[in-house]
Amino acid sequence: MNPAMWISKTGIQAQDAKLNAIANNLANVNTVGFKRDRMVFEDLFYQVERQPGAKVDQNNAAPSGVQLGNGTRLAGTQKVFTTGSVMTSSQPLDVAIMGNGFLQVSMANGETGYTRAGQLQLNSEGRIVNAQGVPLQPEITIPKEAASVTIAENGLVSVTMAGSAAPQEVGQITLANFVNPTGLLALGSNLFQETAASGAPTLGNPGESSLGKLKQGSLEGSNVQVVEEMVDMISAQRTYEMNTKVLSAADNMMQYLAQSVR
Repeated sequence: MNPAMWISKTGIQAQDAKLNAIANNLANVNTVGFKRDRMVFEDLFYQVERQPGAKVDQNNAAPSGVQLGNGTRLAGTQKVFTTGSVMTSSQPLDVAIMGNGFLQVSMANGETGYTRAGQLQLNSEGRIVNAQGVPLQPEITIPKEAASVTIAENGLVSVTMAGSAAPQEVGQITLANFVNPTGLLALGSNLFQETAASGAPTLGNPGESSLGKLKQGSLEGSNVQVVEEMVDMISAQRTYEMNTKVLSAADNMMQYLAQSVR
């Protein structure tokens, strides 16, 4: 079997995986708070037929060795946590994080989820929840008599009651940040979960330390750039085609060899 066939197979698999990531990025171009995926590839082990620097005689050493590569493989995927474009929604409970940080929510299994999607709403009990109905953490309840809600840049939530001009504080939105946000586990539904790779979260009020500020009435859009994804898609397609040509060339060489020894 010609080794080039197996090597080109790994290249085809790599480009297929890259195309899947591009498709997912483009599918979520309008998803609030979505962070694009980037594929990370690495070369496979090498067949070393001669070590670099090996002795060729008593007085001389080879300046280079003979190392034959065996293709590539997917080493991992990375979430790119650059800030997406900020859109004005004019909804009083929508918030965009202007900088680093994640909103915290209490998931059904009792664990804490983290999200950049600030599409907040009220449930039947007046609690602030995300688009999936998961309550914000720490919990904040808006009184039914509230005429308006104000979310400050530092996360302080206050309401103005009907018939009163003085605002009343009802809670504080805190943000979480991670040393390595790329290590977070993506759960879907715009949620992430802490892992050993991400490290423990650092909590604080918006605007403090390295945490970003909140902008009420706005949402952070996806950070997917359609033009970049289209260019990557064309590149992946062409690389896929070239790998199939290597596969075809290796097959033709084997066919020629088989016909020659008949």
